[in-house]
Amino acid sequence: MKIKTWLLITFFIVMILPIAGAYSLYVWINAYYQDKNGVAEYFEKLTELNQVKSVLENPMYYTKNADIKDIEALTNDHLAITLYSKSGLFLYSSNPLKSVSGIDSKDSIFKGLYELKQNYNAFTYKEPVYQDGELLGVYEIQLVRTDWVKGVESRSWLVIASSILLFLLIYFAVMMLLNRRLNRPLHELMRQMRAFAKGEHVESNLVARKDEIGELAQTFLAMQDEIEIARTHLKAEQQQKELMIASISHDLKTPLTAIQAYAESLQSKTLSEEQQDEYRQIILTKSETMKHMLEDLLMYTLLQSTSYHLELVAVDGAEYFEMALSDYEQLCKDQGFMLEVTCDIEGMYAVHPKQLQRVIDNLMSNAWRYGAVDTAIGLAAVNAGKSPIWCFDFVKPALTMQEGMYLIVQNCGQGVNKEGIEKLFEPLYQADTARTKAGERGTGLGLNIAKQIIEKHGGTVELVSKEGYGTAVLCWLPPYEGEI
Repeated sequence: MKIKTWLLITFFIVMILPIAGAYSLYVWINAYYQDKNGVAEYFEKLTELNQVKSVLENPMYYTKNADIKDIEALTNDHLAITLYSKSGLFLYSSNPLKSVSGIDSKDSIFKGLYELKQNYNAFTYKEPVYQDGELLGVYEIQLVRTDWVKGVESRSWLVIASSILLFLLIYFAVMMLLNRRLNRPLHELMRQMRAFAKGEHVESNLVARKDEIGELAQTFLAMQDEIEIARTHLKAEQQQKELMIASISHDLKTPLTAIQAYAESLQSKTLSEEQQDEYRQIILTKSETMKHMLEDLLMYTLLQSTSYHLELVAVDGAEYFEMALSDYEQLCKDQGFMLEVTCDIEGMYAVHPKQLQRVIDNLMSNAWRYGAVDTAIGLAAVNAGKSPIWCFDFVKPALTMQEGMYLIVQNCGQGVNKEGIEKLFEPLYQADTARTKAGERGTGLGLNIAKQIIEKHGGTVELVSKEGYGTAVLCWLPPYEGEI
Protein backbone atom coordinates (compact mmCIF):
# COMPACT_ATOMS: atom_id res chain seq x y z
CA MET A 1 0.00 0.00 0.00
CA LYS A 2 1.24 3.49 -0.84
CA ILE A 3 2.29 5.62 2.13
CA LYS A 4 -0.06 8.43 1.07
CA THR A 5 -3.06 6.07 1.10
CA TRP A 6 -1.91 4.48 4.33
CA LEU A 7 -1.57 7.88 6.05
CA LEU A 8 -5.02 9.01 4.89
CA ILE A 9 -6.62 5.81 6.18
CA THR A 10 -4.71 6.06 9.46
CA PHE A 11 -5.72 9.70 9.90
CA PHE A 12 -9.36 8.80 9.29
CA ILE A 13 -9.20 5.97 11.82
CA VAL A 14 -7.49 8.18 14.41
CA MET A 15 -10.20 10.82 13.96
CA ILE A 16 -13.20 8.49 14.02
CA LEU A 17 -12.19 5.70 16.37
CA PRO A 18 -11.99 7.73 19.63
CA ILE A 19 -15.35 9.36 18.94
CA ALA A 20 -16.97 6.09 18.00
CA GLY A 21 -15.40 4.36 20.98
CA ALA A 22 -16.53 7.00 23.47
CA TYR A 23 -20.04 7.07 22.06
CA SER A 24 -20.25 3.28 22.06
CA LEU A 25 -19.13 3.12 25.68
CA TYR A 26 -21.67 5.74 26.71
CA VAL A 27 -24.52 4.06 24.85
CA TRP A 28 -23.55 0.67 26.17
CA ILE A 29 -23.34 1.82 29.80
CA ASN A 30 -26.54 3.88 29.60
CA ALA A 31 -28.45 1.08 27.91
CA TYR A 32 -27.15 -1.39 30.44
CA TYR A 33 -28.25 0.83 33.32
CA GLN A 34 -31.67 1.49 31.85
CA ASP A 35 -32.27 -2.17 31.10
CA LYS A 36 -31.29 -3.08 34.61
CA ASN A 37 -32.95 -0.32 36.64
CA GLY A 38 -35.44 1.57 34.41
CA VAL A 39 -38.51 -0.67 34.76
CA ALA A 40 -38.12 -1.24 38.48
CA GLU A 41 -37.59 2.47 39.06
CA TYR A 42 -40.69 3.33 37.01
CA PHE A 43 -42.98 1.14 39.09
CA GLU A 44 -41.32 2.33 42.27
CA LYS A 45 -42.03 5.95 41.37
CA LEU A 46 -45.55 5.08 40.24
CA THR A 47 -46.30 3.55 43.66
CA GLU A 48 -44.88 6.61 45.41
CA LEU A 49 -46.94 8.84 43.14
CA ASN A 50 -50.23 7.09 43.97
CA GLN A 51 -49.58 7.63 47.67
CA VAL A 52 -49.14 11.36 47.15
CA LYS A 53 -52.03 11.79 44.71
CA SER A 54 -54.62 10.82 47.32
CA VAL A 55 -53.55 13.80 49.45
CA LEU A 56 -53.31 16.36 46.61
CA GLU A 57 -56.83 15.62 45.33
CA ASN A 58 -58.28 17.45 48.36
CA PRO A 59 -60.15 20.59 46.99
CA MET A 60 -59.22 22.68 50.05
CA TYR A 61 -55.61 23.09 48.88
CA TYR A 62 -56.72 25.06 45.80
CA THR A 63 -58.18 28.03 47.68
CA LYS A 64 -56.45 31.11 48.97
CA ASN A 65 -54.76 30.91 52.35
CA ALA A 66 -55.26 27.16 52.44
CA ASP A 67 -53.52 25.16 55.16
CA ILE A 68 -50.82 23.10 53.35
CA LYS A 69 -49.03 21.58 56.31
CA ASP A 70 -49.91 18.09 55.17
CA ILE A 71 -48.44 18.81 51.72
CA GLU A 72 -45.27 20.25 53.22
CA ALA A 73 -44.94 17.09 55.28
CA LEU A 74 -44.95 15.06 52.07
CA THR A 75 -42.13 17.00 50.32
CA ASN A 76 -38.46 16.20 50.73
CA ASP A 77 -35.25 16.29 48.68
CA HIS A 78 -36.58 13.55 46.41
CA LEU A 79 -40.16 14.79 46.00
CA ALA A 80 -41.36 18.25 44.92
CA ILE A 81 -44.97 19.39 44.68
CA THR A 82 -46.36 22.41 42.84
CA LEU A 83 -49.99 23.61 42.99
CA TYR A 84 -51.61 25.80 40.34
CA SER A 85 -54.95 27.57 40.34
CA LYS A 86 -57.21 27.10 37.38
CA SER A 87 -55.96 30.43 36.03
CA GLY A 88 -52.31 29.31 36.11
CA LEU A 89 -51.30 31.12 39.30
CA PHE A 90 -48.72 29.40 41.54
CA LEU A 91 -50.42 28.50 44.79
CA TYR A 92 -47.56 26.50 46.28
CA SER A 93 -44.26 24.94 45.20
CA SER A 94 -41.61 23.08 47.15
CA ASN A 95 -39.31 23.34 44.10
CA PRO A 96 -36.96 26.29 44.71
CA LEU A 97 -36.57 26.79 40.95
CA LYS A 98 -40.23 27.80 40.57
CA SER A 99 -41.49 31.22 41.66
CA VAL A 100 -44.62 31.09 43.81
CA SER A 101 -45.55 34.63 42.91
CA GLY A 102 -45.42 34.03 39.20
CA ILE A 103 -48.02 33.01 36.67
CA ASP A 104 -47.43 30.29 34.12
CA SER A 105 -49.31 29.92 30.86
CA LYS A 106 -52.28 27.63 30.75
CA ASP A 107 -50.89 25.84 27.71
CA SER A 108 -47.76 24.76 29.59
CA ILE A 109 -49.75 23.85 32.71
CA PHE A 110 -52.38 21.75 30.98
CA LYS A 111 -49.92 20.11 28.64
CA GLY A 112 -49.10 16.45 29.30
CA LEU A 113 -51.78 15.78 31.94
CA TYR A 114 -52.10 12.25 33.32
CA GLU A 115 -48.66 11.31 31.91
CA LEU A 116 -45.78 10.09 34.05
CA LYS A 117 -42.91 11.64 32.10
CA GLN A 118 -39.46 10.27 32.57
CA ASN A 119 -36.78 12.96 32.23
CA TYR A 120 -33.06 12.75 32.82
CA ASN A 121 -33.16 13.73 36.51
CA ALA A 122 -36.81 13.30 37.53
CA PHE A 123 -40.24 11.79 36.85
CA THR A 124 -42.99 14.41 36.38
CA TYR A 125 -46.72 13.95 36.72
CA LYS A 126 -49.57 16.50 36.37
CA GLU A 127 -53.28 16.03 37.03
CA PRO A 128 -56.23 18.47 37.34
CA VAL A 129 -58.50 18.54 40.41
CA TYR A 130 -62.29 18.90 40.01
CA GLN A 131 -65.21 19.50 42.41
CA ASP A 132 -68.72 18.99 41.17
CA GLY A 133 -67.43 19.09 37.63
CA GLU A 134 -65.70 22.43 38.11
CA LEU A 135 -61.93 22.77 37.67
CA LEU A 136 -60.24 23.90 40.85
CA GLY A 137 -56.59 23.65 39.87
CA VAL A 138 -53.69 21.40 38.84
CA TYR A 139 -51.02 19.71 40.86
CA GLU A 140 -47.57 18.74 39.61
CA ILE A 141 -45.41 16.11 41.25
CA GLN A 142 -41.67 15.72 40.60
CA LEU A 143 -39.95 12.57 41.81
CA VAL A 144 -36.18 13.11 41.64
CA ARG A 145 -34.11 10.18 40.23
CA THR A 146 -31.27 10.59 42.70
CA ASP A 147 -29.81 7.09 42.49
CA TRP A 148 -30.08 7.00 38.72
CA VAL A 149 -28.39 10.37 38.29
CA LYS A 150 -25.56 9.38 40.60
CA GLY A 151 -25.14 6.14 38.70
CA VAL A 152 -25.09 7.90 35.35
CA GLU A 153 -22.60 10.49 36.61
CA SER A 154 -20.29 7.80 37.95
CA ARG A 155 -20.55 5.95 34.68
CA SER A 156 -19.94 9.20 32.76
CA TRP A 157 -16.59 9.46 34.50
CA LEU A 158 -15.99 5.86 33.54
CA VAL A 159 -16.78 6.75 29.92
CA ILE A 160 -14.38 9.72 30.05
CA ALA A 161 -11.62 7.61 31.56
CA SER A 162 -12.26 4.83 29.06
CA SER A 163 -12.22 7.36 26.20
CA ILE A 164 -8.89 8.77 27.38
CA LEU A 165 -7.48 5.26 27.69
CA LEU A 166 -8.79 4.39 24.22
CA PHE A 167 -7.23 7.57 22.79
CA LEU A 168 -3.89 6.74 24.40
CA LEU A 169 -4.01 3.19 23.07
CA ILE A 170 -4.77 4.46 19.56
CA TYR A 171 -2.03 7.09 19.86
CA PHE A 172 0.64 4.58 20.89
CA ALA A 173 -0.56 2.08 18.29
CA VAL A 174 -0.27 4.74 15.57
CA MET A 175 3.16 5.77 16.88
CA MET A 176 4.36 2.17 16.69
CA LEU A 177 2.95 1.75 13.19
CA LEU A 178 4.54 5.01 12.03
CA ASN A 179 7.86 3.98 13.54
CA ARG A 180 7.67 0.59 11.86
CA ARG A 181 6.43 1.80 8.49
CA LEU A 182 8.19 5.16 8.16
CA ASN A 183 10.84 5.99 10.75
CA ARG A 184 12.81 2.74 10.75
CA PRO A 185 12.86 2.35 6.93
CA LEU A 186 13.86 6.01 6.48
CA HIS A 187 16.63 5.74 9.06
CA GLU A 188 17.83 2.54 7.36
CA LEU A 189 17.82 4.27 3.98
CA MET A 190 19.74 7.22 5.44
CA ARG A 191 22.28 4.80 6.92
CA GLN A 192 22.71 3.14 3.54
CA MET A 193 23.19 6.52 1.87
CA ARG A 194 25.85 7.51 4.42
CA ALA A 195 27.59 4.16 3.86
CA PHE A 196 27.56 4.72 0.10
CA ALA A 197 28.89 8.25 0.59
CA LYS A 198 31.87 6.69 2.38
CA GLY A 199 32.58 4.52 -0.64
CA GLU A 200 30.85 1.30 0.45
CA HIS A 201 28.67 -0.71 -1.93
CA VAL A 202 25.14 -0.99 -0.51
CA GLU A 203 22.63 -3.81 -0.97
CA SER A 204 19.19 -2.68 0.22
CA ASN A 205 16.30 -4.95 1.22
CA LEU A 206 13.93 -1.95 1.12
CA VAL A 207 13.34 -2.46 -2.61
CA ALA A 208 10.92 -5.28 -1.75
CA ARG A 209 8.49 -2.73 -0.28
CA LYS A 210 5.52 -1.82 -2.47
CA ASP A 211 5.36 1.84 -1.46
CA GLU A 212 7.17 5.14 -1.94
CA ILE A 213 10.07 4.07 0.28
CA GLY A 214 10.55 0.99 -1.90
CA GLU A 215 10.52 3.22 -4.98
CA LEU A 216 12.98 5.58 -3.28
CA ALA A 217 15.26 2.64 -2.43
CA GLN A 218 15.09 1.42 -6.04
CA THR A 219 15.96 4.93 -7.25
CA PHE A 220 18.84 5.07 -4.77
CA LEU A 221 20.23 1.72 -5.95
CA ALA A 222 19.87 2.79 -9.59
CA MET A 223 21.68 6.03 -8.74
CA GLN A 224 24.36 4.01 -6.92
CA ASP A 225 24.89 1.83 -9.99
CA GLU A 226 25.10 4.88 -12.26
CA ILE A 227 27.55 6.62 -9.95
CA GLU A 228 29.70 3.49 -9.64
CA ILE A 229 29.71 3.15 -13.44
CA ALA A 230 30.62 6.83 -13.72
CA ARG A 231 33.37 6.36 -11.12
CA THR A 232 34.72 3.36 -13.02
CA HIS A 233 34.55 5.31 -16.26
CA LEU A 234 36.31 8.32 -14.71
CA LYS A 235 38.94 6.04 -13.22
CA ALA A 236 39.48 4.42 -16.60
CA GLU A 237 39.66 7.85 -18.24
CA GLN A 238 42.17 9.02 -15.66
CA GLN A 239 44.29 5.93 -16.22
CA GLN A 240 43.94 6.43 -19.96
CA LYS A 241 45.06 10.06 -19.64
CA GLU A 242 48.03 9.06 -17.52
CA LEU A 243 48.91 6.35 -20.04
CA MET A 244 48.46 8.82 -22.88
CA ILE A 245 50.74 11.38 -21.23
CA ALA A 246 53.37 8.71 -20.61
CA SER A 247 53.02 7.33 -24.14
CA ILE A 248 53.09 10.71 -25.89
CA SER A 249 56.00 11.81 -23.72
CA HIS A 250 57.91 8.71 -24.71
CA ASP A 251 56.97 9.06 -28.38
CA LEU A 252 57.99 12.73 -28.39
CA LYS A 253 61.25 11.97 -26.63
CA THR A 254 62.44 9.69 -29.46
CA PRO A 255 62.27 12.23 -32.33
CA LEU A 256 63.32 15.01 -29.98
CA THR A 257 66.45 13.08 -29.05
CA ALA A 258 67.18 12.48 -32.72
CA ILE A 259 66.67 16.18 -33.51
CA GLN A 260 69.02 17.14 -30.69
CA ALA A 261 71.67 14.64 -31.85
CA TYR A 262 71.58 15.73 -35.48
CA ALA A 263 71.52 19.41 -34.52
CA GLU A 264 74.61 18.91 -32.41
CA SER A 265 76.26 17.04 -35.31
CA LEU A 266 75.54 19.97 -37.63
CA GLN A 267 77.70 22.14 -35.40
CA SER A 268 80.66 19.98 -36.32
CA LYS A 269 82.79 21.40 -39.16
CA THR A 270 83.88 17.94 -40.25
CA LEU A 271 80.57 17.12 -42.03
CA SER A 272 80.36 17.30 -45.75
CA GLU A 273 77.70 19.35 -47.52
CA GLU A 274 75.87 16.14 -48.43
CA GLN A 275 75.82 14.97 -44.79
CA GLN A 276 74.67 18.35 -43.61
CA ASP A 277 71.74 18.31 -46.09
CA GLU A 278 70.87 14.79 -44.97
CA TYR A 279 70.88 15.79 -41.29
CA ARG A 280 68.76 18.86 -41.99
CA GLN A 281 66.24 16.67 -43.81
CA ILE A 282 66.14 14.24 -40.90
CA ILE A 283 65.54 17.12 -38.46
CA LEU A 284 62.67 18.41 -40.62
CA THR A 285 61.15 14.92 -40.85
CA LYS A 286 61.36 14.37 -37.10
CA SER A 287 59.93 17.85 -36.47
CA GLU A 288 57.02 17.08 -38.79
CA THR A 289 56.44 13.82 -36.92
CA MET A 290 56.34 15.69 -33.60
CA LYS A 291 53.98 18.25 -35.08
CA HIS A 292 51.55 15.54 -36.20
CA MET A 293 51.72 13.85 -32.80
CA LEU A 294 50.94 17.10 -30.98
CA GLU A 295 48.13 17.89 -33.42
CA ASP A 296 46.60 14.44 -32.78
CA LEU A 297 46.83 14.95 -29.02
CA LEU A 298 45.24 18.40 -29.26
CA MET A 299 42.48 17.14 -31.55
CA TYR A 300 41.74 14.14 -29.31
CA THR A 301 41.48 16.39 -26.25
CA LEU A 302 39.22 18.79 -28.13
CA LEU A 303 36.89 16.03 -29.32
CA GLN A 304 36.59 14.67 -25.78
CA SER A 305 35.00 17.93 -24.66
CA THR A 306 31.18 17.79 -24.60
CA SER A 307 31.02 21.48 -25.46
CA TYR A 308 32.94 21.06 -28.72
CA HIS A 309 30.63 21.20 -31.72
CA LEU A 310 31.53 20.92 -35.37
CA GLU A 311 30.12 23.72 -37.52
CA LEU A 312 28.86 21.81 -40.58
CA VAL A 313 28.26 23.38 -43.98
CA ALA A 314 26.30 22.06 -46.93
CA VAL A 315 28.49 21.05 -49.88
CA ASP A 316 27.98 19.41 -53.25
CA GLY A 317 29.16 15.84 -52.73
CA ALA A 318 30.74 15.34 -56.15
CA GLU A 319 32.63 18.66 -56.05
CA TYR A 320 33.87 18.38 -52.45
CA PHE A 321 34.99 14.74 -52.49
CA GLU A 322 36.60 15.09 -55.92
CA MET A 323 38.82 17.74 -54.36
CA ALA A 324 39.24 15.89 -51.01
CA LEU A 325 40.45 12.66 -52.66
CA SER A 326 42.96 14.35 -54.93
CA ASP A 327 46.66 14.92 -54.22
CA TYR A 328 47.22 11.48 -52.64
CA GLU A 329 48.67 9.79 -55.75
CA GLN A 330 52.15 11.24 -55.46
CA LEU A 331 52.23 10.65 -51.70
CA CYS A 332 51.34 7.00 -52.29
CA LYS A 333 54.13 6.67 -54.86
CA ASP A 334 56.56 8.18 -52.37
CA GLN A 335 55.44 5.57 -49.81
CA GLY A 336 55.76 2.74 -52.33
CA PHE A 337 52.07 2.19 -53.14
CA MET A 338 49.79 2.46 -56.12
CA LEU A 339 46.57 4.42 -55.61
CA GLU A 340 43.15 3.57 -57.03
CA VAL A 341 40.67 6.42 -56.61
CA THR A 342 36.91 6.20 -57.21
CA CYS A 343 34.59 9.19 -56.80
CA ASP A 344 31.02 8.37 -57.80
CA ILE A 345 28.77 10.50 -55.64
CA GLU A 346 25.74 12.74 -56.05
CA GLY A 347 23.71 15.00 -53.78
CA MET A 348 24.37 17.46 -50.96
CA TYR A 349 26.14 16.63 -47.70
CA ALA A 350 26.71 18.50 -44.44
CA VAL A 351 30.41 18.39 -43.59
CA HIS A 352 33.17 20.19 -41.75
CA PRO A 353 35.67 20.35 -44.65
CA LYS A 354 38.84 20.64 -42.58
CA GLN A 355 37.99 17.92 -40.08
CA LEU A 356 36.72 15.52 -42.75
CA GLN A 357 39.98 16.04 -44.61
CA ARG A 358 41.76 15.12 -41.37
CA VAL A 359 39.81 11.84 -41.34
CA ILE A 360 40.97 11.01 -44.86
CA ASP A 361 44.56 11.92 -43.94
CA ASN A 362 44.48 9.68 -40.85
CA LEU A 363 42.97 6.75 -42.74
CA MET A 364 45.48 7.08 -45.58
CA SER A 365 48.34 7.33 -43.08
CA ASN A 366 47.22 4.07 -41.48
CA ALA A 367 46.85 2.45 -44.90
CA TRP A 368 50.49 3.32 -45.69
CA ARG A 369 51.74 2.26 -42.29
CA TYR A 370 50.06 -1.17 -42.24
CA GLY A 371 49.89 -1.93 -45.96
CA ALA A 372 52.25 -4.15 -47.92
CA VAL A 373 54.67 -2.16 -50.07
CA ASP A 374 54.21 -2.37 -53.86
CA THR A 375 50.48 -3.11 -53.48
CA ALA A 376 47.45 -0.96 -54.24
CA ILE A 377 45.58 1.31 -51.83
CA GLY A 378 41.93 1.99 -52.62
CA LEU A 379 40.32 5.38 -51.87
CA ALA A 380 36.68 5.93 -52.73
CA ALA A 381 33.69 8.19 -52.10
CA VAL A 382 30.51 6.51 -53.43
CA ASN A 383 26.78 6.73 -52.89
CA ALA A 384 25.30 4.09 -50.61
CA GLY A 385 24.28 1.02 -52.60
CA LYS A 386 27.37 1.21 -54.82
CA SER A 387 30.89 -0.18 -54.40
CA PRO A 388 34.20 0.35 -56.23
CA ILE A 389 35.29 -2.40 -58.65
CA TRP A 390 38.53 -2.89 -56.71
CA CYS A 391 36.67 -3.48 -53.41
CA PHE A 392 37.43 -6.80 -51.69
CA ASP A 393 34.63 -9.35 -51.79
CA PHE A 394 34.52 -9.56 -47.97
CA VAL A 395 34.04 -5.77 -47.80
CA LYS A 396 30.93 -5.51 -50.01
CA PRO A 397 28.51 -7.26 -47.55
CA ALA A 398 29.40 -4.59 -44.94
CA LEU A 399 28.07 -1.79 -47.20
CA THR A 400 24.52 -2.15 -45.87
CA MET A 401 23.25 1.45 -45.94
CA GLN A 402 20.92 2.44 -48.79
CA GLU A 403 21.00 6.22 -48.20
CA GLY A 404 23.90 8.63 -47.80
CA MET A 405 27.45 7.87 -48.93
CA TYR A 406 30.49 5.76 -48.04
CA LEU A 407 34.07 6.92 -47.71
CA ILE A 408 36.25 3.80 -48.19
CA VAL A 409 39.99 3.39 -47.58
CA GLN A 410 41.36 -0.09 -48.35
CA ASN A 411 44.86 -1.57 -48.27
CA CYS A 412 46.47 -4.95 -48.90
CA GLY A 413 48.46 -6.62 -46.17
CA GLN A 414 48.41 -9.12 -43.33
CA GLY A 415 45.01 -7.90 -42.11
CA VAL A 416 43.73 -7.74 -38.54
CA ASN A 417 42.15 -10.51 -36.46
CA LYS A 418 38.75 -10.16 -34.79
CA GLU A 419 40.17 -9.21 -31.40
CA GLY A 420 42.34 -6.52 -32.99
CA ILE A 421 39.38 -5.05 -34.90
CA GLU A 422 37.50 -4.51 -31.61
CA LYS A 423 40.46 -2.63 -30.11
CA LEU A 424 41.72 -0.62 -33.07
CA PHE A 425 39.39 2.34 -32.38
CA GLU A 426 40.47 2.56 -28.75
CA PRO A 427 42.80 5.49 -28.01
CA LEU A 428 46.53 4.64 -27.82
CA TYR A 429 45.95 1.11 -29.14
CA GLN A 430 48.40 0.21 -31.89
CA ALA A 431 48.76 -2.93 -33.91
CA ASP A 432 51.94 -4.92 -33.69
CA THR A 433 54.76 -2.72 -35.03
CA ALA A 434 56.11 -5.80 -36.82
CA ARG A 435 53.14 -5.46 -39.17
CA THR A 436 53.92 -1.82 -40.01
CA LYS A 437 56.07 -0.62 -42.85
CA ALA A 438 59.63 -0.47 -41.49
CA GLY A 439 58.23 -0.81 -37.95
CA GLU A 440 56.84 2.72 -37.92
CA ARG A 441 54.95 3.84 -34.84
CA GLY A 442 52.26 6.51 -34.49
CA THR A 443 50.37 7.99 -31.55
CA GLY A 444 47.57 5.42 -31.63
CA LEU A 445 44.96 8.22 -31.77
CA GLY A 446 44.34 8.42 -35.52
CA LEU A 447 41.48 5.93 -35.83
CA ASN A 448 39.84 7.13 -32.62
CA ILE A 449 39.96 10.75 -33.83
CA ALA A 450 38.52 9.70 -37.20
CA LYS A 451 35.71 7.80 -35.50
CA GLN A 452 34.78 10.74 -33.26
CA ILE A 453 34.77 13.20 -36.18
CA ILE A 454 32.57 10.95 -38.32
CA GLU A 455 30.14 10.44 -35.41
CA LYS A 456 29.91 14.22 -34.93
CA HIS A 457 28.84 14.30 -38.60
CA GLY A 458 26.02 11.90 -37.66
CA GLY A 459 27.74 8.98 -39.37
CA THR A 460 29.31 5.64 -38.45
CA VAL A 461 32.72 3.98 -38.85
CA GLU A 462 33.34 0.27 -39.37
CA LEU A 463 36.56 -1.67 -39.97
CA VAL A 464 36.50 -4.98 -41.85
CA SER A 465 39.54 -7.14 -42.36
CA LYS A 466 40.61 -10.59 -43.50
CA GLU A 467 43.96 -11.97 -42.47
CA GLY A 468 46.25 -12.53 -45.42
CA TYR A 469 44.25 -10.17 -47.67
CA GLY A 470 43.93 -6.71 -46.20
CA THR A 471 41.78 -4.18 -44.35
CA ALA A 472 39.13 -1.60 -45.23
CA VAL A 473 37.71 1.27 -43.18
CA LEU A 474 34.12 2.20 -44.10
CA CYS A 475 32.85 5.65 -43.08
CA TRP A 476 29.15 6.28 -43.70
CA LEU A 477 27.70 9.81 -43.80
CA PRO A 478 23.97 10.65 -43.91
CA PRO A 479 22.54 12.82 -46.72
CA TYR A 480 21.94 16.53 -46.22
CA GLU A 481 18.35 17.15 -45.05
CA GLY A 482 18.26 20.93 -45.25
CA GLU A 483 19.11 21.69 -41.60
CA ILE A 484 22.46 21.77 -39.87
